[in-house]
Amino acid sequence: MRVNLITQTSVRGQSNTGTIPLSLTIRPACGLPGDYEFPTDSSALLQLLRQQTDLPAPVLERFERDLHASMGARLLGVELNDKVLTKIGYFID
Repeated sequence: MRVNLITQTSVRGQSNTGTIPLSLTIRPACGLPGDYEFPTDSSALLQLLRQQTDLPAPVLERFERDLHASMGARLLGVELNDKVLTKIGYFID
């Protein structure tokens, strides 16, 4: 399923490890309703994206910079398979 990933920091600032607590909104890229909020952190999200997507390294590096530079970062049109979406709690009908 193609989704848009939108992050917001859940707590201002970073932890001692440089990991940023996040609220990740997963939204269907096709415009249908179905937003899902997922609590995570920057390290876990980047690991998921590196392991479960075919996004090129420069895209992931830019996304990581955006996470650290602003209050939120976005990745649009990311392909996530049903297994990954189910694992994080976004259930597919």
